[in-house]
Amino acid sequence: MKSIKRCQFVISLFIVVFILGMAALVVKIQREASFYMMNSGNHELGMVYDRNGDVLFDGSLEDSDRKYEDNYFIDVGNLIGDNKGQMTNTLVAKNIEKLNNYSFSQGLVLEGGKAAIYTTLDHKANRKVYDAFGGNDGCAVAYNYKTGEILICTSLPSLDVTKGYDNIADFRTGTLISKAMYGTVPGSTQKVSTVISALEIMGADRLFSKRFTCEGKYTNKSGDVIDCHDAYGHGTLDIQQAVEKSCNPFFAQLIEDDELPLSRLKEVYKRLGYAINGSESEYIDINGIQCEKASTTLNDPYEFKTQWGCIGQGDTLVSPVQLMMWQSAIANGTGKMTMPYLIDKVTNVHGRVTETAETSYSKALFSEDTADTMRQILLTNGANNYSYLINGYTIGVKSGTAQVDDGKKENSLLVGFVDDKALPIAFCILLEDRNSTSLKTENIAQVMLDALSE
Repeated sequence: MKSIKRCQFVISLFIVVFILGMAALVVKIQREASFYMMNSGNHELGMVYDRNGDVLFDGSLEDSDRKYEDNYFIDVGNLIGDNKGQMTNTLVAKNIEKLNNYSFSQGLVLEGGKAAIYTTLDHKANRKVYDAFGGNDGCAVAYNYKTGEILICTSLPSLDVTKGYDNIADFRTGTLISKAMYGTVPGSTQKVSTVISALEIMGADRLFSKRFTCEGKYTNKSGDVIDCHDAYGHGTLDIQQAVEKSCNPFFAQLIEDDELPLSRLKEVYKRLGYAINGSESEYIDINGIQCEKASTTLNDPYEFKTQWGCIGQGDTLVSPVQLMMWQSAIANGTGKMTMPYLIDKVTNVHGRVTETAETSYSKALFSEDTADTMRQILLTNGANNYSYLINGYTIGVKSGTAQVDDGKKENSLLVGFVDDKALPIAFCILLEDRNSTSLKTENIAQVMLDALSE
């Protein structure tokens, strides 16, 4: 009798284990089937839309050349990407499983599948900004500094993904990447970081009491010469005037000042997200897309390389996205960056929402007092020097000129924010080889803000 009961127990236990194992297998297959389908040669992809329902990517690319006008996707081509494997750091490449029109219960859904990514981008506004570049190389990125929604992210040169890659060898450099995500020489937009650091270390009253003289060039304590863009010099300046004039000799002398110890300057730069002196740098993650973080060299406050780096040249590199994000920490008055995102929501093959975005913030990079003072410095610069160049908006702004290609070319940059609750936009614009065109970053900013305000 005991032997029979023991057998019944063992059989029952075996059945329970078998059922649990089968249930686990079904769950595993259901969860992972999408992955294996995406890595097979038999899959159907869904759609990517902008915030207004415009198509930014169509999974049925075989027919897309008959559905869309020529160059319909070109303003976002190297940001959204495709599934051809030529571009890896794009929205589609990093989120391709979310576009899989495969259901465990229905199998491959060739027609009527509703897998889709709904982005925060404004396609029409992006196209206007893209066209505003007039074929010149560069990029523009803008987002809502209250919510984190990226509205504009266009990069030139770009491509229409429907045309394929038959002539890839003829593509201009940078065609297959979104330049907003990669480090560039920031020029004098870097001075925003240096002023933030000085405010954190000295405080506003002490910093505003500083006066330095510019005579067109400055020979630093190591005997190296820091040139000013104004050969005749700016005379004696305070910090507000130095920002507005973008005076290099002023900032070189500020870096040498005993009240701005290099050790503390490094600390603030690290909080801002810089990799210092070759230290390992992480990435800013934007829905899987990797955005390079800032880097610079800070060795000796009396040497050329350190001073030049704090002015925005030398080894300093910052992505336009990160330049824009720092503006949000200033504009919000909190010292915390609003973290950017591109995906508003995701739907599965059945049309059910499986993912929605949430606004998030970085840890505090600097104090609220520093944010408020920096905000006023940039707003004053905007009012004094840009109100007639960018009409109709109250903006805080800083421009920059970056020497690249061993000084053979100069890029122009503009970073800033709109001080308007109805249009809370932070932005960065990069115009490459500025001397080859009559176009100005301010022209692009005007088009961008007009398009977004509509």
